[in-house]
Amino acid sequence: MFYGAPEGTGYEVLDKRFEACLIGHARVERLWTGARWLEGPAWFPASRSLIVSDIPNNRMLRFDECDGSVSTFRQPSNNSNGNTRDPEGRLVTCEHLARRVTRTEHDGAITVLADRYEGKRFNSPNDVVVKNDGSIWFTDPSYGILFDYEGGKAASEMDRCNVYRIDGQNGAITIAANDFEKPNGLAFSPDESLLYIADTGVTHKEGGPKHIRRFKVNGAKLSGGEVFATCTNGLFDGFRLDEEGRIWSSAADGVHCYHPDGALIGKVKIPELVSNVCWGGAKLNRLFICGTTSLYSVYLAINGKR
Repeated sequence: MFYGAPEGTGYEVLDKRFEACLIGHARVERLWTGARWLEGPAWFPASRSLIVSDIPNNRMLRFDECDGSVSTFRQPSNNSNGNTRDPEGRLVTCEHLARRVTRTEHDGAITVLADRYEGKRFNSPNDVVVKNDGSIWFTDPSYGILFDYEGGKAASEMDRCNVYRIDGQNGAITIAANDFEKPNGLAFSPDESLLYIADTGVTHKEGGPKHIRRFKVNGAKLSGGEVFATCTNGLFDGFRLDEEGRIWSSAADGVHCYHPDGALIGKVKIPELVSNVCWGGAKLNRLFICGTTSLYSVYLAINGKR
């Protein structure tokens, strides 16, 4: 069953449970185009604005919901990728070129939160989430050092691509998970008892992973790690959860929505490869979608988690 608007957008209902997420007359909107590879959306409610990364163009952009304008927020950006907001409303960013995680303070100063582990430089921090206790969790695949398009070509100083945690109190950096090929997007469940992490290892290993794994969170430790879902079209990259625990994930044909039981229940169709999504709007009922070159959004009948 299909609903939709022109230009290859719309909805695909695979399970009737998806219909409860949709507003019958709401359509996908293309808000802006002109990027090379749009990524890392982060919503800032106080300014009603969205920060996104245009990685190859080495810039960060700002979408203003008040007037629909898009402007340059930061350039150069060290080929920034993932962005998020911490509990104090500050921007936290993964930088491919500088191979670090930073925080933009309220006065605009940039603080380096992590650039090394045990004296070795990270590969290229990719995506990041902040827990309510202030701890910062980020993935570190090698995509930003493979060639000079999304960062800077360089040799890896790490023996693996890991998931790391920065302690919110003392800044100590620890490895949260070390059994990934290419850890990528990550997000907590609404109650933060679970952490979902994508693995896109198939990009560089034949038959490699293209799935999302689910971990139990025990303070600073993770346990479990079973496969939650395998992508049916392209790869999972970035994703977010809504208030009821559904996962809204990027894929090659748009955004795939998964019920907490692991069933693929529907899709938001986008005519470009999707890299990431995030919730925004005054009531967090607007899903912002980063296509390859364009920023899209759609209003839904449910509410997201930041």
